[in-house]
Amino acid sequence: MPGNKCNVDPATPKSRTERLMKERNLRKLNKVFNLNEKAGDSLRDGELFSNDSAFTETENCASLNEEELSEGIDGYDRQDQRLPKQRLLVVANRLPVSAVRQGKDSWQLEISVGGLVSALLGLKEFDARWIGWAGVNVPDETGQEALTKALAEKKCIPVFLDEDTVHQYYNGYCNNIIWPLFHYLGLPQEDRLSTTRSFQSQFDAYKKANQMFANVVHENYEEGDVVWCHDYHLMFLPRCLKEKNSNIKVGWFLHTPFPSSEIHRMLPSRRDLLESVLAADLVGFHTYDYARHFVSACTRILGLEGTPEGVENQGKLTRVAAFPIGIDSDRFIRALELPQVQDHIKELKERFAGRKVMLGVDRLDMIKGIPQKILAFEEFLEENPEWRDKVVLLQIAVPTRTDVPEYQKLSSQVHEIVGRINGRFGTLTAVPIHHLDRSLDFHALCALYAVTDVALITSLRDGMNLVSYEFVACQASKKGVLILSEFAGAAQSLGAGALLVNPWNIAEVAASISQALNMPADEREKMHQHNFMHVTTHTSQEWAATFVSELNDTIIEAQLRTRQVPFLPVKVAVERYLQSNNRLLVLGFNSTLTEPASTQGVRGGHIRELQSRLHLEIKETLKKLCDDQRTNIVILSGSDRAVLDDNFREYNLWLAAENGMFLRHGTGEWMTTMPENLNMDWVDSVKKEHLDLILSFVKLHLYGITSMQRVILESFNQRICCSISGLALFQMQLLMLSKVIDLLRFDLLV
Repeated sequence: MPGNKCNVDPATPKSRTERLMKERNLRKLNKVFNLNEKAGDSLRDGELFSNDSAFTETENCASLNEEELSEGIDGYDRQDQRLPKQRLLVVANRLPVSAVRQGKDSWQLEISVGGLVSALLGLKEFDARWIGWAGVNVPDETGQEALTKALAEKKCIPVFLDEDTVHQYYNGYCNNIIWPLFHYLGLPQEDRLSTTRSFQSQFDAYKKANQMFANVVHENYEEGDVVWCHDYHLMFLPRCLKEKNSNIKVGWFLHTPFPSSEIHRMLPSRRDLLESVLAADLVGFHTYDYARHFVSACTRILGLEGTPEGVENQGKLTRVAAFPIGIDSDRFIRALELPQVQDHIKELKERFAGRKVMLGVDRLDMIKGIPQKILAFEEFLEENPEWRDKVVLLQIAVPTRTDVPEYQKLSSQVHEIVGRINGRFGTLTAVPIHHLDRSLDFHALCALYAVTDVALITSLRDGMNLVSYEFVACQASKKGVLILSEFAGAAQSLGAGALLVNPWNIAEVAASISQALNMPADEREKMHQHNFMHVTTHTSQEWAATFVSELNDTIIEAQLRTRQVPFLPVKVAVERYLQSNNRLLVLGFNSTLTEPASTQGVRGGHIRELQSRLHLEIKETLKKLCDDQRTNIVILSGSDRAVLDDNFREYNLWLAAENGMFLRHGTGEWMTTMPENLNMDWVDSVKKEHLDLILSFVKLHLYGITSMQRVILESFNQRICCSISGLALFQMQLLMLSKVIDLLRFDLLV
């Protein structure tokens, strides 16, 4: 009977967190037994995301405490025993639609099916909503209401930004400051004074825009929703969301490279952006290198502790991980069978009969390395005259930001190089380079991928570059060769099946072109199969599902960690304190009574040697406790005597320095806790062995010999245990050593 607690199915979750754990098991089972349906290629009923419902029964989960673990997603419908979908709020700078106003209260919407939209189409276990800017200025309320209503049918929610905010936030701070810096182009240099004057106003607009996004998220947020923030446009958003609701589940993903700390530290707002991103529960990047750079920046700029799991700040762990994005490979594979694509393929084969086809598909952008690519092709033709009438390079350069002088200059430079090469090596009937300043439709692009023999990607810096994935997906019959820049994120995923090059080394790229054109068929097929397997298994849908799953798991793990932490029963402790006549309070010093590391370890953005200082807000309270005749206080610290002298010379309490090696009461003399007749001759030998083992430990970390690390660590621990009586002190040093090595693992590999 409904409502009868005795008749409830034992598999019914007793808390929201338990339900999340059941859903995690659901996802794992679905992967094992392949129960999930594949996402459709077309948009159904004009919606961006599928609404299909699915349920799979799973085993029971361990019972969790309802009061302690109450965060999670919406309630559980016990009557029909179905798991309602978890809502996913995807927040990006732009909505995946283009809006054109046709009247006072009428809008025409055109859907743009990009990589992120395709990824979310496959998330059938989530009910997704998209929040972002529609790309148009709508100053009147009537137009805003009409556009909001039209977008609601597409499960999109608009953020309305005025023209000045868009100019300062998007064109200014995002595209003129963050984007160049994250791609190692540095800050603007042509008009430094103007840039310096306008920087603060652009940064203020950036924060304002992020707050506007946060306001829309909060207006549409329901308890248990997952908020997924995307890219460098919204680095302030996690902080804005958490400040209003600390329980909201927030993930942030960067689609560009994250630079090394030496580059990031040039940014005037470096600390603000890092601290804002750390407000998220899960921070994702395309590659491990980008994640490592982020952790290193937090360590060096903020003075926080980096761990293999992420960054720890005042007891809160922000998880940092790599989630390489993919494409909807099935969409490309299916497209090759379409009649219009087959017609395109036939035309291209006839057009370039007898010639090898090389292909480049890029945005006309400084980071894509188009001039370097064309110059390398020129050097190849110079060194290999026999190929001059047997190969053609098709370069598709999609125009972007045509009103920006730097892009206009780049376009002129590319046209000049192409014209020179075609004039030098071309004939009346054929030219070696076909350059197009426009984009191609999806079917024409698939056909072009299918007839290509060599794909040439020479990005100077790229977050991932999915052109390489699209090329591989369309090469089932041709099995062409991929030449890929080592500075593209895709090099870490497809590098084993590609020819990696340094695009700045023109001679190396030219040699790789020759190697690719002359590669034996069996070697081409072997390299293609490796990449094809990766592209078809690591899809965009799998990427999105993995990130959201990891975000939910991160929340669960954080709650379980909180559940395991013993809390002081404040009410009982206060009652016992008031009733007692002879009290002893043993307090730690570092991280207990000191200022936070973020304020005491960094001054003006520069990390200095930490000097522990008693927190200003604690001084008065501590003084009152010390003046109480019924209360005795002991400060226990690993710091040396001088540090404790500087901080507690005015207080009437006991001090225990160097983990209890020395004691002092009030303003008296320090006394040692070691027996007078204790033989200390072994100390020097242990210290030497201690140092030798540390050096060996660090060297082995550099070479990655983890098994030997464990042997040395265990041996080190055993020797110390056998040789000293002050075991606790050295065990603490051993733990500190492990933390130091964890930090060195990041720093020494930068």
